[in-house]
Amino acid sequence: MTVHRTTLHRMPAPAARRPLPVAGRHLRPADPLRSRFGSDRGDVPGWVMITLMTAAIVVALWAVASDQIVAVFENAMAPFLQGL
Repeated sequence: MTVHRTTLHRMPAPAARRPLPVAGRHLRPADPLRSRFGSDRGDVPGWVMITLMTAAIVVALWAVASDQIVAVFENAMAPFLQGL
């Protein structure tokens, strides 16, 4: 599919594709996308930053409002624990 300034045009489907040779093996048509987007590495620095920021928020909230958080939890659980 190509993008034109005002309209979208669908390109005709190419003739039957032959597998692409890569290092002694052949790729199926979906393999280039899988190799490009299916990496196991991911965005490690981003996930580390998100994890550290989340931990910092939890610690900050717990330091400021620990008594209130415990009270809210106990009030929420009281109806379920009255029979024990």
